[in-house]
Amino acid sequence: GSMGSDESYNFVFKVVLIGESGVGKSNLLSRFTKNEFNHDSRTTIGVEFSTRTVQLDTFTIKAQIWDTAGLERYRAITSAYYRGAVGALLVYDISKHLTYESAERWLKELYDHADPHIVVMLVGNKSDLEALRTVPQEEARAFAESKGLMFMETSALSSTNVEAAFSEVLKAIHKKVASREVTRGSISAVTLSSPIGPSSEAKEERKTCCRNL
Repeated sequence: GSMGSDESYNFVFKVVLIGESGVGKSNLLSRFTKNEFNHDSRTTIGVEFSTRTVQLDTFTIKAQIWDTAGLERYRAITSAYYRGAVGALLVYDISKHLTYESAERWLKELYDHADPHIVVMLVGNKSDLEALRTVPQEEARAFAESKGLMFMETSALSSTNVEAAFSEVLKAIHKKVASREVTRGSISAVTLSSPIGPSSEAKEERKTCCRNL
């Protein structure tokens, strides 16, 4: 029918959250995917991911956001966690300078395991703790620029810039994929032509989610 002329596609983009324990990665995930914030900050155990579908311009993108699940303390994040990731949020806590100092190590680990064209944003979380700030915004921004990273400060607690941070990353990924500036064998999106019935989509998602684990 008329759907035949509809050339719109859905993309599935896997985005990983990395950074020290306690910087608020799980709350960034839950704020973006469920608009929830959990004050009980117990450590996540076991790899978790949540999805949320967002409309960008004329594109529908399913963002699959993965959380490190407490493994960061053991430095045991495996290549399976990074496999297929096209974006990463490297998160630190603006009130804990040590979490910012370790950004360089996280970046190295990311580039050791992930696609070299991965889109990375340095995220200073807990911007609501301005009174306790130990990481100057300009210093972090300069560091991000020197490494070719995007940069934003967020607060999962007050919901500040969370939507913006994920959206900017998804836009940048889409731009890379659409412009074909990334070569074969590098970043590629799982492209699902629409429309898709809910049942086949659910099956498809289960397949993509678990194949790599």
